[in-house]
Amino acid sequence: MSIIIAIDGPAGTGKSTVSRAVAAKLGLEYFDTGATYRVAALHCLREGVNLKNEDDVTAMVSTMNVEMRLDPANPAVILEDEDVSRLLHTDTISLIVSDVATNLQARAVLGNMQRHLIAASRKGAGMVVEGRDITTIIAPEAEVRVLLTADDEVRVARRAGDGADPATVREAVLGRDRKDATVVEFHTAADGVVQIDTTYLTIEEVVLTVVRLAKAQLAEEASE
Repeated sequence: MSIIIAIDGPAGTGKSTVSRAVAAKLGLEYFDTGATYRVAALHCLREGVNLKNEDDVTAMVSTMNVEMRLDPANPAVILEDEDVSRLLHTDTISLIVSDVATNLQARAVLGNMQRHLIAASRKGAGMVVEGRDITTIIAPEAEVRVLLTADDEVRVARRAGDGADPATVREAVLGRDRKDATVVEFHTAADGVVQIDTTYLTIEEVVLTVVRLAKAQLAEEASE
């Protein structure tokens, strides 16, 4: 029986780590939808596209050659036959990705790509899919829907690695939240979405909570 687990939330809540771990434990595919916006931003940057020109960005996004590899043990993003996974979380991309994410035309194109991959996965074992609008816009029919939250300072601290510039990290995390919040709600759980505050929880505790929700849903469906 396949299952789709949708996990939303702002940056620094543990979304990616939790989602990958849940997918690995349950034998599901893993899809970071945020990577589609990041790879689109990278592609536009490389091609010299003005990110403020919504039509040009949308045209570039519509024609880019991207493959999403969904193995939780080794997820990857392939752009024009190049693995660009490690380039997507640089400060440069983090500071410009909202220009793509808040472009409603480009967002629609990428949303259709995301829905296609989710629909294909539903025919197999299923998927853990993470983002900011998965529980409400992209996959509101997901069997398990979760919103992860955490205090702002904790989220910034989690993203600040050794040698990182604090101001840059803060802007990449909280600044992006402010921009993305203009087009999608990802701070408050919608009806039917389970909200988990990860501020004082370990990754293992959050993973266990989501796995329990998934297993309960599967048991319920099996008994029907």
